Amino acid sequence: MTTITTRTVEYPADGLTMIGHLALPAGVDRRPAVLLGPEGTGLSDVERRRADALAELGYIALAFDLHGGRYLSDPEEMLARCMPLLADPHRMRGIGHAALDVLRTEPRTDPDRIAAVGYGTGGAIGLELGRDGVNLRAIGTVNALTTGRPGEAARIRCPVWAGVGSEDPIMPPAQRNAFTAEMQAAGVDWRLTVYGGALHAFHHPPVDHPTVPGVGYHPQHAQRAWRDVVDLLAECLPVTEDLGA
Repeated sequence: MTTITTRTVEYPADGLTMIGHLALPAGVDRRPAVLLGPEGTGLSDVERRRADALAELGYIALAFDLHGGRYLSDPEEMLARCMPLLADPHRMRGIGHAALDVLRTEPRTDPDRIAAVGYGTGGAIGLELGRDGVNLRAIGTVNALTTGRPGEAARIRCPVWAGVGSEDPIMPPAQRNAFTAEMQAAGVDWRLTVYGGALHAFHHPPVDHPTVPGVGYHPQHAQRAWRDVVDLLAECLPVTEDLGA
């Protein structure tokens, strides 16, 4: 395991001052990088720990913000912000590009080797970056089977992996079918993993506040989904340098 350093980064997006979490492995060399997007509730220690874990694997990782430094624990407040956001590709892309600019500005980031990984709303933003033609090496999402505007998926230039719970009422089979049909029609190199018995946000440890209906933690599938993300990165964005013991 490599030693890492972390720091908070502030940047403007969506009319707010966003507060992201940047994690870097030891050394001074350029590295592949991962843009990490959170669930609709916003950036929390869950995503910060995931960014740190990616840095331990040798990646530069930026866990980006959605709500100007706030975590929206009230489901009604979260939905009031996220539903209009999810309906507005321009806003989603703006949030994604702002975070991507921060990641690219980091001197150790290799700008030609960046992947986007996201959960829920953060995953939808990663997909919109792909639909906007951003040069990404991979896009990985969990419970974010969002479809885009007609024809824009053809701009996706990298493999797409998506994970979803079989019992997720927010991403039901009809939504799965629409997403995979869009990817297939666009000629995208896509994969879908359905985790049996899992609900929405099955990857996220239990929280001490109310949630929207249909959310539930599944520890075994959470571990599997993380391994699937790491495998996607190993395939499409390998860390080739010797990181030492």
